[in-house]
Amino acid sequence: MNNKKTTINDVARLSGVSKRTVSRVINNSTKVGKATREKIQSIINELNYSPNAQARGLAARRSYLLGLIYDNPDALYINDVQRGVLSVCREFGYELVVHPCDMKSDRLNEEAVQFATRSKLDGVIILPPISENNDLAGVLAQAGVNYVRLAAMALDSTDHVVISNERSAAAAMAEYLLELGHRRIGYIAGPRGMKSTRERLEGFCDALEKHGCKPARDMLARGAYTYESGVDCAKTLLSNPAPPTAIFASNDEMAVGAINAAREMGLRVPKDVSIAGFDDSILATRITPTLTTIRRPVKEMAQLATSKLIASIDGRVDDARVGIMVDARLVMRNSTRRIL
Repeated sequence: MNNKKTTINDVARLSGVSKRTVSRVINNSTKVGKATREKIQSIINELNYSPNAQARGLAARRSYLLGLIYDNPDALYINDVQRGVLSVCREFGYELVVHPCDMKSDRLNEEAVQFATRSKLDGVIILPPISENNDLAGVLAQAGVNYVRLAAMALDSTDHVVISNERSAAAAMAEYLLELGHRRIGYIAGPRGMKSTRERLEGFCDALEKHGCKPARDMLARGAYTYESGVDCAKTLLSNPAPPTAIFASNDEMAVGAINAAREMGLRVPKDVSIAGFDDSILATRITPTLTTIRRPVKEMAQLATSKLIASIDGRVDDARVGIMVDARLVMRNSTRRIL
């Protein structure tokens, strides 16, 4: 049968059910039994039937649009998030609308609500650091906008957040560098005021203190999660009269900046200084030497957040309320080595 001529009436007739039941299957409703759902889906596949998106939205009283709200300088992180979100959107028939914004704007909350309502979004996913803004979450909830936040700690009820355990991940990196024999370990932190910055820094410092290696003030530099800030911070640390034998940058872009800064100063990585990062972005395996880092499963977190958001939209309360904390893990590569 020609796809252009196939209608929902054809699917209903061949399935032996009503149009309403077919519509429920198309819209992923939980009100249809497994056997009936599978039968209808088989007919849909056989006919190569694709429901009109506008009609589908009207029938379900939704737009099948999700939004992504962010202000993050790390383009690689944003790319991983979008790939994760889109993979789930395709599965459930949603489209994605992105909304980069300025977290310092006085109109941030107002503009976010306008974005969601003007675009008739069914829900939004909010990325750090904006996801740490509790006022924004509050105004979205007040406006009736479904949302899920990606965060480094529990900021909200379980139906509104997916968490990565960044404190323990940073601690694991500190312990690994200590095991390699390093005692003067430089740390390039992220921007002030961000909870992810605090979680990673405190995890790093707590691990050092636990092993009797008190963090030195001259071994801490403040970056901005950008390549350029990694270069500047590494140069500051390596110009110290007693420079670090290892540097842990709290994201991969800054770590790559640190590697290139060390080279500019005539130092060899890892022979003269070990350097590690955080995220395991695509940069980690494209720099020489390849980067020891923390693998934060960004794409997986984005997938989980999208599934949680769609569960809320569908009214699947139990699925939406499942608590999710994703563990990051250490990935050892060539940019670090044991002190001989």
